[in-house]
Amino acid sequence: MFKKILIANRGEIACRVIKTAKKMGIATVAVYSDADRDALHVRMADEAVHIGPAPSSQSYIVIDRIIDAIRKTGADAVHPGYGFLSENAVFAAALEKEGVAFIGPPVKAIEAMGDKITSKKVAAEAGVNTVPGHMGLIEDAGEAVRIASAIGYPVMIKASAGGGGKGMRIAWNDQEAREGFQASKNEAKSSFGDDRIFIEKFVTEPRHIEIQVLGDRHGGTLYLGERECSIQRRNQKVIEEAPSPFLDAATRRAMGEQAVALAKAVGYFSAGTVEFIVDGVRQFYFLEMNTRLQVEHPVTELVTGIDLVEQMIRVAAGEKLSFGQDDVKLNGWAIESRLYAEDPYRNFLPSIGRLTRYRPPVEGRQDDGTVIRNDTGVFEGGEICMYYDPMIAKLCTWAPDRGKAIDAMGAALDDFEVEGIGHNLPFLSAVMGQERFRSGRLTTAYIAEEFPDGFAGVEPDAPSARQLAAIAALINQVLQERAVQISGTIGNHRRVVGREWVVALAGLTEAVTLETGPDGASVIFSDGKRLSVASGWLPGQSHANFHVGSESMGVKVDLAGSAIRLRWRGMDVIARVRSSRVAELARLMPKKLPPDTSKMLLCPMPGVITSVAVKVGDAVEAGQTLATVEAMKMENALKAERQGVVKRVAAVVGQSLAVDELIMEFE
Repeated sequence: MFKKILIANRGEIACRVIKTAKKMGIATVAVYSDADRDALHVRMADEAVHIGPAPSSQSYIVIDRIIDAIRKTGADAVHPGYGFLSENAVFAAALEKEGVAFIGPPVKAIEAMGDKITSKKVAAEAGVNTVPGHMGLIEDAGEAVRIASAIGYPVMIKASAGGGGKGMRIAWNDQEAREGFQASKNEAKSSFGDDRIFIEKFVTEPRHIEIQVLGDRHGGTLYLGERECSIQRRNQKVIEEAPSPFLDAATRRAMGEQAVALAKAVGYFSAGTVEFIVDGVRQFYFLEMNTRLQVEHPVTELVTGIDLVEQMIRVAAGEKLSFGQDDVKLNGWAIESRLYAEDPYRNFLPSIGRLTRYRPPVEGRQDDGTVIRNDTGVFEGGEICMYYDPMIAKLCTWAPDRGKAIDAMGAALDDFEVEGIGHNLPFLSAVMGQERFRSGRLTTAYIAEEFPDGFAGVEPDAPSARQLAAIAALINQVLQERAVQISGTIGNHRRVVGREWVVALAGLTEAVTLETGPDGASVIFSDGKRLSVASGWLPGQSHANFHVGSESMGVKVDLAGSAIRLRWRGMDVIARVRSSRVAELARLMPKKLPPDTSKMLLCPMPGVITSVAVKVGDAVEAGQTLATVEAMKMENALKAERQGVVKRVAAVVGQSLAVDELIMEFE
């Protein structure tokens, strides 16, 4: 077995590998850039080596710097994680030449499967179902349009060396094919240093289902069931689960056997994933093979009980798999929610900054038998920077069945506290509560169909609004009773706290009475209905459990003056609890209007201006690209909302801008 493993990666996956290595008694080495000097993976490892500036092109993907770190530390094996150099055949070959074990597949398998064009040819020869498309390289946008038209729209434009949703665009017409080709090419070059592009037919109403394969160096190859990864945004997975709610046993077996056949065709060993597109009648087509550990591997681990990182290490050390296909059993259901540093209220644009609060739910087996797991690479007080992908954590839950796993995820998201940056926790909570998701009716277009106008939060229905109103009334009572507890006053001269209030939140304005007794508190509404409410919440606590009626609710609480902000299940409401007289006067107060920014183009996210397409005096049309901004390895085109004339251009190419910083003005 290896004595020391270097992890050629960062963030949560580096921390994940370190955990298993420590469990196996293997020493670990972290590598880090300038931006990651104080990162969690650096703290967790036994040793750490600095490898360069913050941009990954100058640190994490520079092979010579990784090799130098290996030589300095004497590591005898390298785990590449995912992304960066994980599917780089040149890197794997360099390690082999150095006499260092690569904890991954053989070089030839990486070469064959890492190139999407070659992989489809190999898959077809191995008898794996493939999607119709153009397998040759495409030179320019004009050729892309001709090929897309011949295949028939819609088509998927993809980077040959791509992965993680980078360098991918769906085109529904010639114009989108032309624009998508160039955007994919730019992203591919920036992310992978390889701008080759190919095009294939886009299967409508598809599900994205992948098979986990595992092989050893002695010819043993098997599959560990599937993962449903259909909930995606911008081709980036957001929520995954195992098993899939759509597959039957026969389809699972057929997909697994084809995945194993493909792995054997390229002499594959280690962990790998074969991704398929599955249509509404369970016809499946090979999409690609990822010759590495997948981001979403924890859900497979939770339902199989197999530590994939451990198996990768043992296989790399020459061991045989200690179990066979018949030993693989799928137990229960697991769901993974990817927590991203992105603002769902700004069309999911990247967010950077300091994590002023980071409190995940308690991991491990819970009192109800469910399991919570949180894979992360951050900590409270740490910095989310613009140089890497926006992942903060992967929150996973396990339960005996899918419904309970979803309920456990909803509760865990309620208990997850993140402050200081924009993040997608409210969005993830909203999905858990949707009937369509709970029923398992998923496609890769789920988010676009369910949130066509973007995400604006969840509006409380009438029962939820009353639950939150009861919580606000209780919080107000605690605050009022604390306010009258002033030392040095005459007891019988203290202000008497009233029991009758008017609660206003989310469009609900209702007079309530709060009664307290030996059995707890109750809120009585104007129609006479009563809700019991209890909690141990104290002023200063940002999260607490409230028992409202028969339901237990994990609610985030913020106080700002007289306002009470409550966040729960994707809802984000401002509650005001007033006396009847103050409520009457509040209705007469004028409302402050937001500033007029209709003649300005503001930067929607922190990022770098990569191009400015217009100049002062230019007339622009609605939909015309004005500038592009890049952040967290994603390029975003900013387009005109209406006709106008450019009055001033305030930003230049290469400039770093903050959120809402001015890019240009219009007359």
